[in-house]
Amino acid sequence: MTWMVIRLLLSLAFVAGVLWFAARLAKKRGLGSSGGLVEVVAHQRMGRASTVNVLRIGDRVLVVGATEQQVTLLAELDGEALEATLAERADREGRPALPVASAAGRSGGALAGSVLDRSAWSGLVGQLRERTVRR
Repeated sequence: MTWMVIRLLLSLAFVAGVLWFAARLAKKRGLGSSGGLVEVVAHQRMGRASTVNVLRIGDRVLVVGATEQQVTLLAELDGEALEATLAERADREGRPALPVASAAGRSGGALAGSVLDRSAWSGLVGQLRERTVRR
């Protein structure tokens, strides 16, 4: 019994060491990353197997719909125009401008009032929960 536990622990240590080595090697060679060229600004699940993603590639911002079978470009925006719009909105509201990555995830950002607005979806889910609670 003791020998089996020791063998199990040694086997787990060996597997953990191999995984650690593989992760370190992948990180060193840059595998699993795109070098920071593609940045996911925001994503929203639309159903069980579909999402809408906002991606920043260089100075362009893409809105992409993705399902299990395909990826579809929904809209394409110029990054500089989006930054200018965010700065203008921040000036009107009297608060500092935020970059696209942080503005997209909060209410009142560049996506406020659109299908991609996270607070609108959260509010809808909250209302549905209230209606379906058994009392």
